[in-house]
Amino acid sequence: MTQKIANFIVGLFSGIAGSMLGKYLVIFIISLFPILELRGGLIAASLLNLPMWQSFFVCFVGNIIPIPFILWLINPIFRRMRNWRYLGKVVLWCEEKAHSKQEKIENLKYVGLFLFVGIPIPGTGAWMGCLIAALLDMDKKKSFLAALLGVIFAGIIMLIFSYGILGRIF
Repeated sequence: MTQKIANFIVGLFSGIAGSMLGKYLVIFIISLFPILELRGGLIAASLLNLPMWQSFFVCFVGNIIPIPFILWLINPIFRRMRNWRYLGKVVLWCEEKAHSKQEKIENLKYVGLFLFVGIPIPGTGAWMGCLIAALLDMDKKKSFLAALLGVIFAGIIMLIFSYGILGRIF
């Protein structure tokens, strides 16, 4: 699924992806989005034939930018959004989604957060992991470090698939 979405976004931004800077901008933007994150960015980088390590760095930076905002600001933002008719429903949906995955992190705490962010399967990643950590009121600095290490771990796994296995197929 991530590969299909990455392909779609690469096609969507094909106008700016004509230059090298445009290609890096595309993978950076993909890495900022929830669900896609660094995983989608690295797949797109491979499809755009960008160098592996530079792409990793760009995608890593794009993926970690939202982490502190989620950890430190999501609870106050959610408190305010709950009072709005339609945004309250969005908050409720996000909280239900996070609580459905809460058990995966809660038992192992920061190791669980690292694994949740680091193992690249659908429904996991830095966005959801940090949302769960914030809703569980886990220590923000430790959660940030666990998520950061998880993003690096997921990046290494995705480099192997995107540039190794997938790189040989395409």
